[in-house]
Amino acid sequence: LDLAGQPVLRRALASLCGHAGVSAVRAVIRPEDRVRYDLAAAGLVLLDPVAGGASRQESARLGLESLSDLVPEIVLIHDGARPFVDGPMVSRALAALAEAPAALPALPVGDTLKRSSDGEAVAGTVDRAGLWRAQTPQAFRYRDILAAHRAAAGRSLTDDAAVAEAAGLAVRLVPGSEDNFKITTADDLARARRMLAAAGEVRIGQGLDVHGFGPGESVMLCGVRIAHERGLVGHSDADVGLHAATDAIIGALGVGDIGMHFPPSDPQWRGASSDTFLRHAGSLVAARGGEIVNLDVTLVCEAPRIGAHRAAMVARIASILGVDPGRISVKATTTEGLGFTGRREGIAAQAVASVRLPSP
Repeated sequence: LDLAGQPVLRRALASLCGHAGVSAVRAVIRPEDRVRYDLAAAGLVLLDPVAGGASRQESARLGLESLSDLVPEIVLIHDGARPFVDGPMVSRALAALAEAPAALPALPVGDTLKRSSDGEAVAGTVDRAGLWRAQTPQAFRYRDILAAHRAAAGRSLTDDAAVAEAAGLAVRLVPGSEDNFKITTADDLARARRMLAAAGEVRIGQGLDVHGFGPGESVMLCGVRIAHERGLVGHSDADVGLHAATDAIIGALGVGDIGMHFPPSDPQWRGASSDTFLRHAGSLVAARGGEIVNLDVTLVCEAPRIGAHRAAMVARIASILGVDPGRISVKATTTEGLGFTGRREGIAAQAVASVRLPSP
């Protein structure tokens, strides 16, 4: 499901990828959801996903088993439907493992609890003293939780802390967060969208790029190869559209320009595909816990004609950045025969990006 321009799952993945204490992230998915997963995870540096099982418990165990070659010391298990996990919560869970084999973010129950067998009549009041609401990510020493899951196979335990408890492992409580709620219902999704709309700050960045024509039979524009009587000259693939878009996003973050991140003097970028540059800009946004609100690219040229390729360009940029295509715009114009573009000496591109970042 879309959450302010990004899939719910992507937000959870990006938050974990951006934490200094996390060295690798793997998703456990249904095989039939692989196409959706690839769209949600585009541009993030992740381990390949693995297939889950018939229950949450079995899926967690299969995910743990898949890490056996890596032999991690510590593992975090997180619900993909909790998109608002934050860095301090992850840090608290990891730090607690210095004193216990398992750690559980949780919140004390504040509401009065009632029991009902039919959902209509109250059958009794439950004492809430000492009750806590469990959240994720839950942290464990890898070998301990893997052994616990193997021992609990076939049971019906609702979270990994319960699996640890069943194996006799002590579980340490650490403070959770009211924002770290699980999106289960339509009301939860609406709450998440309201929260994002009210939080953070929006930054605007702009980018401009120009490349001249030279020998060739095609041009790369906004990630799409278009047949043309001449090519564009540049150190990389000379995609003016993606270069301008990259600079716009980097500019919104205030972290320099494309030349600082990918120096033209560096031979490794000679002939490079410009989707590498744009994907890097998107990863910088994700690492800050932000989102790309929209990106507007304008191509300035007399030829080639852009109209027939516009939809493919939008789709390609959206795929690279992992955002909804509705947040991407590609337009084209001419200079009515004036200037270097009017003389068909090259192509120019302008881009404007808006990026929402968490409040400092």
